[in-house]
Amino acid sequence: MGDVVDAALSVQPLVRERADACEENRDLTVDIVDALVEAGLMRLCVPRVYDGPEATPMQLVEAVEAVAEADGAAGWCVMIASTSSSMSLFLPPDVAREIYADPGVVTAGAFAPSGSARADGDGWTVSGRWAWGSATHHCQWVLGGCIAETPASADGEFHLMFVPAEHATFHDNWDPIGLRGTGSGDFELVDAVVPTGFSVRPGVTAPVVDTPLARFPNFTLLAMAVAATTLGIARHAVDEAVALAQVKTPMHARRRLGQSATAQIELSRAEARLGAGRAFLLDAIGGAWDDAVRGDRVTVETRARIRLAALHAVESAVAATDAAYTLAGGSAVPRSHPLQRCLRDIHTATQHVMVSPRLHETIGRVLLGERVDTATL
Repeated sequence: MGDVVDAALSVQPLVRERADACEENRDLTVDIVDALVEAGLMRLCVPRVYDGPEATPMQLVEAVEAVAEADGAAGWCVMIASTSSSMSLFLPPDVAREIYADPGVVTAGAFAPSGSARADGDGWTVSGRWAWGSATHHCQWVLGGCIAETPASADGEFHLMFVPAEHATFHDNWDPIGLRGTGSGDFELVDAVVPTGFSVRPGVTAPVVDTPLARFPNFTLLAMAVAATTLGIARHAVDEAVALAQVKTPMHARRRLGQSATAQIELSRAEARLGAGRAFLLDAIGGAWDDAVRGDRVTVETRARIRLAALHAVESAVAATDAAYTLAGGSAVPRSHPLQRCLRDIHTATQHVMVSPRLHETIGRVLLGERVDTATL
């Protein structure tokens, strides 16, 4: 099986070429989906025992980053589908094989508990409507977070349900400012039947596959993959600004933009921010991965460090992108300019709950030894 990062680099030219079409389409085009699926990039966390790539966390970050550098929307969909595929580690083996044995299968959905489930014989009846259904139009299975009614819990239990996509209704209500090509509209289920084995309880269900990836914290995996998307977008933005500065002569100026001290200083700072954010993220992930490979538990303190690194990477990527956009001046204002899309995409990505600035409070409490709920770190 080829290196997944090389696979991501190989699809960059097509993804870059089709970025405008995806933006206009408000969804990935069929040829882009086909290319991402064929490269194995929509199932990076499926383990080898199910014939998946079983990417390491570092490979996941670099692969998502590479696709996002070509187009933020495509990188976002790779991120969502691949982190969703990590649930294969927790499903009963026969169910996991039924869902993931075909390398062409894509799974994605929303963890938010926007659905309800009631016990119904040997399984559940599920109804709900979930927002932010990125990449779900291209799935064979959708995932929806539900509050399940059980005799053991008066308030219900959180379950993530796997449902064949043919049972879902997809609503054409995705009209955002950024990440337009992700097709992240609502999807809805009404009285869908879910057999018992087709649900997991993230953070509660024990992994079935004995592999280091199964020991790596799942919410941490999601947060760092979101950060990887922003790093790719920012890399694109800085590169666009460098290219523009080498040829543009600003109005009322006598020299090219790149010959001005201001441009030189701002691009240097942007490059440093981006590199520092990326390095901190990969360093934090690497330490936790070493623990998982040894069979050790990834501690709360280590998880907090990765979440801090992911948040810092996002903040660094946003700062670098903002600087690139500002430096470009009026050239970046037209909607068709790549820097315009980078700006809109990255500020949309920051709204994901896994990289919310509110997380700084949680991390600060961990650093200070204060009591804090760390269930979703």
